[in-house]
Amino acid sequence: MPDKKMHRVFIAIDFPSEVIEEVARIQEILRKLNFTGKVSELENLHLTFKFLGEVDLEKLEEVKNKLKNIKFDSFDARLENIGTFSFRGNPRIVWIKVKGKGIFELQKKIDEMMGELGFKLEERFMGHMTIARIKYVKDKEKFKKYVGEIGLKDIRFKIKNFNLKESELKMMGPIYTDLEIYELD
Repeated sequence: MPDKKMHRVFIAIDFPSEVIEEVARIQEILRKLNFTGKVSELENLHLTFKFLGEVDLEKLEEVKNKLKNIKFDSFDARLENIGTFSFRGNPRIVWIKVKGKGIFELQKKIDEMMGELGFKLEERFMGHMTIARIKYVKDKEKFKKYVGEIGLKDIRFKIKNFNLKESELKMMGPIYTDLEIYELD
């Protein structure tokens, strides 16, 4: 009988230690603000190119094989700015935007390849990492303004690969496992 276990997977890039250290510094600043929620675990930081959702083993193998065909040069990226995503005026996510010409080009290539396998194309993509999830903040406007004024260090780094990751949702939070790492040229 074939394995019908579903795998919750996504395609992303991880960050070098200097980026993780900068996020840790920013999260310390955020912790001083009065909000209910949580900061992202440093070991879970990533930039998602494409969330594929639940796939069976057969589809997972198709995804792995398709991703092996992506040819792309490594490229430079940098941290750009900090902001929030809001829902009905309430801040829900604090993010750091990651800038680099290759980010959008690589994401588009991945998106097209996954589209060939029947996955829905992304309607909008913003290269960012989620650094905190907000449940409640009393003064919404003050919070958003303060977050937007946090100074980011000018950190530049090279993107040399991307990963196919599995996400297991646990009570304490998600656990991400690299299933494959795809090196860039």
